Amino acid sequence: MTTIPYDPLTRYAARLHADLGDRHHVASPLGAWLLLALAAPAATGAVRDELAEVLGVDGETAAAAATALLDRPHPLVPSATAVWHRAGTDPDRLAGWWDGLPRSTATGVLPDRAGLDAWAREHTLGLIDRFPLTVSPRVLLALASALATRISWATPFDLVSGAALGPDDPRDATRPDDAPAHRPGAGRGPDQGRGPDQEHGPGDGWAGRLARVLRSPEHGHRAWIAATGPAGDVAVHAAAAVERDGAGLVVLSVLADPAVPAADVLAAGYALAGAAVDGEPARRSLFDLPLGPGPLGTLREEPVRTAARGGREERHRAVLPCWSAHDEHDLTAPGLGFAAVGRALGGLLGVDVGVEARQATVAHYGRYGFEAAAVTGAFALTSLPPEGVRRSAELRFGHPYAVLAVATDHRDGEPGPWHGLPVFSAWVAEPREPADTDLVDPVESW
Repeated sequence: MTTIPYDPLTRYAARLHADLGDRHHVASPLGAWLLLALAAPAATGAVRDELAEVLGVDGETAAAAATALLDRPHPLVPSATAVWHRAGTDPDRLAGWWDGLPRSTATGVLPDRAGLDAWAREHTLGLIDRFPLTVSPRVLLALASALATRISWATPFDLVSGAALGPDDPRDATRPDDAPAHRPGAGRGPDQGRGPDQEHGPGDGWAGRLARVLRSPEHGHRAWIAATGPAGDVAVHAAAAVERDGAGLVVLSVLADPAVPAADVLAAGYALAGAAVDGEPARRSLFDLPLGPGPLGTLREEPVRTAARGGREERHRAVLPCWSAHDEHDLTAPGLGFAAVGRALGGLLGVDVGVEARQATVAHYGRYGFEAAAVTGAFALTSLPPEGVRRSAELRFGHPYAVLAVATDHRDGEPGPWHGLPVFSAWVAEPREPADTDLVDPVESW
């Protein structure tokens, strides 16, 4: 049985998100991990060990897990991978590695810019229209992965006033009456990274900025408070997609105290994810928590008629904003594994190579559904030549000169009777302005 990489992916996600920091962003650690896993069997020696450390498992196990995912695609998460080589590269050097790639992985000659962009659009439901890397003559090999989803909630959200998000900054809700209010703009918000001349500073209170927000419906969504490690108590909301062919998608939103670093909150989300699709892991009873406002919301108590066990009924509702994000991430930072991929592929080709790796992402979260996509690309590049000196000449035909029209003839695969034969010759001594037909694009070739 193939091991699904829950724990290795969690560790890799921590590396990637730590590199991206706490700015507003969306990423697909899985999209990057899959490319590393596909390349891992090409590595030997110390490079193989380095990739195993980054992947969290040995290369063979990672490759088997990637194959299990890619060769049985999820109905709601279309996926694709590709390995392309530059025209003229000897494919025999790659044969042993290519033979072990998933059946679904496309292989062949490297497409041009338009072809790569078309591949990105085709495999991301049209959400990403440009491949994140630019083709150049230095590219020897290219690896790519794409993941996408576009789902409708099984039960849509309700719309409520933005004031339902509560105090402008949740830390103000717990301050003593004689303490100054928390300084506006000191929290975290989706506009992290805006410039000082923009309308809202980083982390301004969201309740005062949004006219409408989302509230979970009475039934159909799940919400709870979970006890986690470094992130402490977190609020969790789970919205499920309309299922297809027995497969679904659950989108978890995880909220911690604003003082908790983004990396710890994301780590808490990954730790909860596997169990949270079917249950409510690490759930805390509301009767074990203090009443009143706090960083996760407000807890109230009221007398009710209830059939709940012991007469203690618990109810959760969640209020969230809509959000969107689009990004491009450089994946060549130390610890993300792509430098090792370059060395592994260079070993196959018998040359020293450099590497470029980037990921393009987009996501939209709204009342009726969620969509997201990621394209991850890695190029193995020929090493830059040594430094030297270049001379460039611009040749100006500014006085009389000769012109010859010479035929070429390779119709039989070798020079024919017309090959190299001058057909017309001229001496140009009177130039003219371009004709009107020269000033527009031709309708068709002559």
